[in-house]
Amino acid sequence: MLGGKLAERLAHDGALAGEEISRLVLADVAEPGRPSEARFDVEPVVADLAEEGVARDLVESRPDVVFHLAAVVSGAAEADFESGYRTNLDGTRALLESIRGIGDGYRPRVVFTSTIAVFGAPFPDVIGDDQCHTPLTSYGTQKAIAELLLSDYSRRGFLDGVGIRLPTICVRPGRPNQAASGFFSNIIREPLNGQEAVLPVPDETRHWHASPRSAVGFMLHAATLDTGVLGDRRCLTMPGVSVTVAEQIEALRRVAGDAAVRLIRREPDETIMRIVAGWPRDFDPRRALLLGFRADADFDEIVRVHIEDELGGRVLAAG
Repeated sequence: MLGGKLAERLAHDGALAGEEISRLVLADVAEPGRPSEARFDVEPVVADLAEEGVARDLVESRPDVVFHLAAVVSGAAEADFESGYRTNLDGTRALLESIRGIGDGYRPRVVFTSTIAVFGAPFPDVIGDDQCHTPLTSYGTQKAIAELLLSDYSRRGFLDGVGIRLPTICVRPGRPNQAASGFFSNIIREPLNGQEAVLPVPDETRHWHASPRSAVGFMLHAATLDTGVLGDRRCLTMPGVSVTVAEQIEALRRVAGDAAVRLIRREPDETIMRIVAGWPRDFDPRRALLLGFRADADFDEIVRVHIEDELGGRVLAAG
């Protein structure tokens, strides 16, 4: 989802860091969609990054910037141990090794999308930039390892990496996926479409969010950032909005009315509650803010962004 939105933004802008884009390769395990208004060559590639030789083939043309978003999401990585490690760790290592293997001074910018799931309880109510990684899920563990690899390969001069720990992206368009965090989007997206949504956690559950629009902005800023200011600490927690589920629902009510809120049905799920209980709730992302990363002002804005970007400004459940 984010890769597609990033491709559309690159096609619209036509340039990155003041340089015209000449070619964009879109690699995914399913056929990637082409951006609608690209003025440069776009090459969709169906490929599995974890398969032998795939990463090498993708980087042999020496791209200047690599956005690495490929991942098995949280719930799926927890349910399928082998698949999570194969994609989230082995695929990442294959990409970094393929870049290193080119040598000859090749040192591309690599933007890696990590996750706040690298942090696990116990943690303070507000997590600062110096919090240690203590993930409590396989997904968080895989991403934490990948962060260390990105920093080490950057330190050794093999690439120029920036890791961005994304908040939970909300509201995700399209159909629900296997992310344990998916309900945060479902309870907004489905009611806005006039459909019922299931809420599996208590209303007091607090979490850290950013819109897809903000996530694309994070990636573009990371691709153009002066990494000299990062030193060896190449991974950053992105800004976001900390709200409870109850506050999400009230934002939905303010933007779309009572009719939308009535479509939320509470159905507790012990597995999801256990996973979410080990997730962080709030952050002080001072480094990222000082470096110019910006997110949504509040959750009302996140709801409005979804309505503008995905629904053409219309709300089916308004009233």
